[in-house]
Amino acid sequence: MTPVSHNDPRRRRGIGTIGLILIGFLVLAIVSVTVFLRGGGSDDENGNGGDMFVATVGSFDITIPSSGDLAALKQTEIASQLEGRAVVTEIVEEGAMVKAGELLIALEDEDILTRIKDTRVSVMSAETAWETAKSNLEIRRDASASQLSLADVDIQLAELANEAWTKGKDVSTVSSLELEKETSWLNYKRLQERFDASMGLLEQKFISEDEYKIDEIEMKRAKQKYEEAVIAHDVYLKYERVEQRERLAADIQKARDGRKEIADRAENELRSLATDVDGKAASLERERDRLAKAEGQLEKCRIIAPQDGLVVYASSIRSGRHRWGNNDEQITIGTELRRNRTVMVLPDTSQMTAEVKVTEALSGKIRKGQRAVVYSDALPDTALAGEVLGVGVLAESGGWRDPNRRDYTVRVLLTDTNGHGLKPSMRCRASIYVGRVDDVLHVPVQAIFREGPVAFVYQPEGSGYVQQPVEVGRSSEMYIEILGGLAEGSSVLLREPPPERIIRRLDPETLQAKRPMAGRPKAGGPRGARAKGQRPGHGGGKDAAKAAPAGGGQSG
Repeated sequence: MTPVSHNDPRRRRGIGTIGLILIGFLVLAIVSVTVFLRGGGSDDENGNGGDMFVATVGSFDITIPSSGDLAALKQTEIASQLEGRAVVTEIVEEGAMVKAGELLIALEDEDILTRIKDTRVSVMSAETAWETAKSNLEIRRDASASQLSLADVDIQLAELANEAWTKGKDVSTVSSLELEKETSWLNYKRLQERFDASMGLLEQKFISEDEYKIDEIEMKRAKQKYEEAVIAHDVYLKYERVEQRERLAADIQKARDGRKEIADRAENELRSLATDVDGKAASLERERDRLAKAEGQLEKCRIIAPQDGLVVYASSIRSGRHRWGNNDEQITIGTELRRNRTVMVLPDTSQMTAEVKVTEALSGKIRKGQRAVVYSDALPDTALAGEVLGVGVLAESGGWRDPNRRDYTVRVLLTDTNGHGLKPSMRCRASIYVGRVDDVLHVPVQAIFREGPVAFVYQPEGSGYVQQPVEVGRSSEMYIEILGGLAEGSSVLLREPPPERIIRRLDPETLQAKRPMAGRPKAGGPRGARAKGQRPGHGGGKDAAKAAPAGGGQSG
């Protein structure tokens, strides 16, 4: 390498190796712009060939430029589900690519294992108590059935005794008493007739007085026996028979009452035992649930990857979102995790999206399915094809730097990311294609200037330039449609010339005709004209695309 002398102008100007590199990039950029303008530049008599463009008929795409970050289309948040203390004993390194089913985090499980052991003992005790309660219920049910069977026998015996007395002894007793009454009556009548006859025989001295007395005694005895038979018959029918009937009916009722008492007592005891069985079953179910829950908690001590993905700690995500610091502790072995708080995420890098921001004015032009081209800062020379998935529902504020700005997030699905090694949060820029203009006269957006509502270009004339009003239409990031005021092949200047080189300005009558009425701002822009010679937007070609509608119509 040739040394630079002290008198070398590069050294005197403080230009080192970096300066030479920057100059090289600048030269390359100028050449690229010249090539990008598709050879449309032309030399004029003022020697401004590199700043001139010849109005051309052709086609161009209407795109919306945007920038943002890459993100995974699908990602899974990983969090601890333990109800108690969750202390990390093992964790996969951040940035590792894991497969579904691989271990991500292992948590301390000693307390849970102890709980499972104790709970299993409780389950066994509850099972024994439940089986005992069921056995007691079955035993009492069998005993109740036996007691009720005996009570039914007692009822049957009482009913049989009643039936036997009614159809047997009662009928026999009534018959005997009636027979006794009838026979004693007949015997009494016979002896009375005999006694009556004895009186005549005594008077005639056929019988002795002693025989007469004997007949009288026999007759009185027969009378008394008859009277006793009548009394016995009446007493039985009026008292003894009723008493016996009531006694037998009472025996039947007693047997029936005894059965009902046995049934009621058995029902109460069986209900109580059944309740005890249900209680023991519920206790067993609770213990089993506790065991299942503890075993489930044990499973949650090993957090497994549900899908393939890249391991990203949540602390890294939160620190990336908050530039002013991060209070989240770095996850390491021994860290105690909080339940349901995200520990890490597993982005699926096989499908990536670009989450880019567009202004509120341009968000309405974007539709699902529109194609896009995305460039990642990590791969600035690789164009990634994409397709718009959708536009966010709510706008986001521009923050403290620009509180009046409102941006919408557009999600663009990258259709081919294999082998590029893209990761979430990589910066990117995107061009979203919202339309195409075919076969129209157009010039670069740098060639359009404005005086209030009037758009114009600078055309060479003689040794200077003139302001030529034009009517513009649709525009892209780089080109704008010319609807009138300029012919194909006309040369236009791509920069504003020095004031002394402007030999003719816009006609005041033209400006007045285009100027909106006082107090009524023209639709599509604020009241009042822009500064003289100001370009569309904020002085850049990209902003010109924002000033014109994507689907057609006249800007300005």
